[in-house]
Amino acid sequence: MYSTDAQMMVLTVLAGGPRHGYAINTAIEELTGRKLGPGSLYGALTRLEARGLIEPAAEGSEGQERQRTMRITEAGRESLRTSSSNWRG
Repeated sequence: MYSTDAQMMVLTVLAGGPRHGYAINTAIEELTGRKLGPGSLYGALTRLEARGLIEPAAEGSEGQERQRTMRITEAGRESLRTSSSNWRG
């Protein structure tokens, strides 16, 4: 799965509500039948957060990347809408 595909899957899952890394990957597996590898999942989370498309749902969990609950931002929702409409053609 390409990096942008992984990011879109993460955004799609988070559009349904905040989740932590393991729950995100479980939801991706339910949608696609495949789990992302740790590097793909956490790389996608890092890139999405750096772009302001997702953010921690609760403060105070710094340094616990695998247990941080993340949520989609409004910019992330817009990016997902734009990508979805482009994908549909």
